[in-house]
Amino acid sequence: MRYIYSTLGKLSAEQLGMILPHEHVFVDLRTPDKPGYGQADTASVLALMVPQIEAIQALGVTALVECSTGGVGRRADLDLAVSLATNFPIVVPTGNYREPWIPAWVHSADEDELFNWMLAELTTEIEQTGFRAGWIKLSAGDDGITPLEARILRAATRAAVETDALIGSHTIRGSVVMDQLDIIEAQGGSPARFLSIHTQAEPDFALHRAIAARGAWIEYDNVGAVPVAESTDLILRALDAGLGEQLLISHDRGWYDPALPNGGVPKPYTVVSTELIPLLRARGVPEDTILQLFHRNPFRAFSRH
Repeated sequence: MRYIYSTLGKLSAEQLGMILPHEHVFVDLRTPDKPGYGQADTASVLALMVPQIEAIQALGVTALVECSTGGVGRRADLDLAVSLATNFPIVVPTGNYREPWIPAWVHSADEDELFNWMLAELTTEIEQTGFRAGWIKLSAGDDGITPLEARILRAATRAAVETDALIGSHTIRGSVVMDQLDIIEAQGGSPARFLSIHTQAEPDFALHRAIAARGAWIEYDNVGAVPVAESTDLILRALDAGLGEQLLISHDRGWYDPALPNGGVPKPYTVVSTELIPLLRARGVPEDTILQLFHRNPFRAFSRH
């Protein structure tokens, strides 16, 4: 049986419904060497983010995938605090972002150390939170994967093979995604356990097809950042191309930003529910396809044994 591992423990498909596969509760996009990096008062985070979670709970969303990883202010303890305050599961990653957002300890760690760290977070707990990482979040440079990013990816692939965890990567260019898939396959991993995050940013739709043809997931995660009709058109193009079984859809929104006063002004996670799905229905997308895109696909992607 497969489960999603969350802040509230492991959850089966029967316990979940709609899942948002790419959002952020807390992010710090300053590099880890900056003063105050990743620091925030728990009460301040709760005040800002609990209403955002409650808004999607009221719309029937049952879980959210946190995409803040090492290097961009992952705070699993704050994810847990928000989760407990709302009784809402959040799926938190292990892993690390790309250069220059890579902490000093990751720079100096060898592949075995990185593998052991990710494996421990996936199988035991993240830091001292009492819950396991649900997946692995990485990134690669726009101009190609660097040697350090490749080392992190090789370690991540070993951890994914061991646990069946999904590897998701913030990778803007489809050609770099293909290079990542080459590394994964050379390491004995499966492209079927890889997610190309921000696929919509690749203008060549042929590369969307090519990534999916390798067996990987693709993700359109800018809903609300562009006109909803534009997102709808791209989703319909993917469905017409037969990519529906490998497609994830989300906002890439939120979040508490410790670099801004009181965490800034969050962007709501509600646009998919209130605008996109109604427009997809109006454009003739069947109800079973809606369930596939927003219920079944996210569970299949992020669940593991």
